[in-house]
Amino acid sequence: MLLVEKKHGIAVVTLNRPEAMNALSKALRSELYKAMTALDADDEVSVVVLTGAGERAFTAGLDLKELGSDAKAMGAANAEGAQENPVKAIELCRKPVIGAINGVAITGGFEVALACDVLIASENARFADTHARVGIMPGWGLSQKLSRLIGIYRAKELSLTGNFLDAQTACDWGLVNRVVPAGELMPTALKLAADMATIPVETLSFYKGLIDEGFGKSFGKAMEIEHERSSKHNRKVTPEAVEARRAGIQARGRGQ
Repeated sequence: MLLVEKKHGIAVVTLNRPEAMNALSKALRSELYKAMTALDADDEVSVVVLTGAGERAFTAGLDLKELGSDAKAMGAANAEGAQENPVKAIELCRKPVIGAINGVAITGGFEVALACDVLIASENARFADTHARVGIMPGWGLSQKLSRLIGIYRAKELSLTGNFLDAQTACDWGLVNRVVPAGELMPTALKLAADMATIPVETLSFYKGLIDEGFGKSFGKAMEIEHERSSKHNRKVTPEAVEARRAGIQARGRGQ
């Protein structure tokens, strides 16, 4: 139910329950959590691409059949238990995670998408927050993240109606980086991952952490964090290291 392929420093993680719209059953949540934790610790991996099998769904969110038949299953919606919270594992991954959104990302699936660092959407992608329609509240961050990303009025419109947001509107609102034809989704995501993978993984991890740490703070506090962390880091950079990378930057520029 979860496929992991690794090549040239890039790991592709595929939610593989297309017959169930890649719904996040307890077993799949556990597998995704373990996979993201393992990839975070894997020295051979620099970037992760997360997608869903098929063209219908990235993931339809928590498995509602399971929620309706198991009295203990609601703990997942309440973010109880680390092994049932794949969003936390994605957020804590120190390496960039590119979400290749191939179809619908609904409710818990929307939350999984928002945990990624970059979102590339297929023209088939659609987003919906149906927590209110199901009668449960988000426990993986959606109620707070969405308003910070697209504005409080738009977030309320989506969350208080449960209506779908199409890929192009999501792009116009700044929710995804770009929209591409379905056949170009994975090539685009992999090209972006390959670009990132040319940078040393420790640099990627440091910079990602710097951005994430400051994002939830006030601007003034975020600037303090940048100054403190970058000053400490940059003191360790030698002129020789800068010169070595300068040649690579020039060569890449000529290639583009």
